[in-house]
Amino acid sequence: MKFPVPHTLKQIATIISSEYVGAADFPVLGMNEIHVVTPGDIVFVDHPKYYDKALESAATVILINKKVTCPDGKALLLSDDPFRDFNTLTTYFNPFQKAKNLVSDTAVIGENTIIQPGTFIGNQVVIGDHCHIHGNVSIYDGTSIGNNVTIHAGTVLGGDAFYYKKRPEGYDKLISGGNIIIEDHVDLGSLCTIDRGVTGNTTIKEGTKIDNQVHIGHDTVIGKKCLIASQVGIAGCVIIEDEVTIWGQVGVTSGITIGTKAIISAQSGISKSLEGNKSYFGTPADDFRKKYKEIAAIRQIPKLIEKLKDNE
Repeated sequence: MKFPVPHTLKQIATIISSEYVGAADFPVLGMNEIHVVTPGDIVFVDHPKYYDKALESAATVILINKKVTCPDGKALLLSDDPFRDFNTLTTYFNPFQKAKNLVSDTAVIGENTIIQPGTFIGNQVVIGDHCHIHGNVSIYDGTSIGNNVTIHAGTVLGGDAFYYKKRPEGYDKLISGGNIIIEDHVDLGSLCTIDRGVTGNTTIKEGTKIDNQVHIGHDTVIGKKCLIASQVGIAGCVIIEDEVTIWGQVGVTSGITIGTKAIISAQSGISKSLEGNKSYFGTPADDFRKKYKEIAAIRQIPKLIEKLKDNE
């Protein structure tokens, strides 16, 4: 998430009432999660396991809960609770805007686009030309939709990321300040749910077709011309490359990559990154032929046991 205008390190420290290490006028351009940070961004870290990763990342401002040596060319924001203060900054730079109408006055809707009754379109939404948005779709603030997109009834674009920190008193939610980008010629079935990014974008690229009741988590990027069948669940921060096919009821864990033209058979569980141009099956998913050979071998176990008993 980039700020509307650049801020200084001192200005950011004032917003969250924190100490800082670095020049007061050190430029701060935005804030992002570690997997999408660029120079000028703030990244937060609150666990020793990830200190080095944050300090060595592309981010040039590190919001951290320990006094450490500041890397050259970077700055630190010192906080007793970086998670809380990251939320404070998200709320400050991207505050929630209450809707005033079913279709916001600030929404931009292209030519020859059909919006069926009952659809909610939030603030600063952009919808391209020749789209067909069916009834009771909800499109949250800031969503961008390309041309020739079809979205069927009941789909929700822009819900919050499922991202929580466990505290003694319960779970604390990381506030979502990102958006969704739907490119041209995408079809979304009924009752799909696509979460917006925490600070970046959840993206579905050109020509991808998604069936009914599919969930896509925050900051996930789905490539061009993918096919995703009903009841697939994809966690956050997943990268699905171009022309991947995922059949029904597949579950995909967070933070992995599925390579170009991979095919995932129904009811598989994806727990690690998978190479492209291969077919996969099972839980945990593995090469299709290898997995079926394993299943065939397992089926021979009762016969082998019987043979052992006969030879006793």
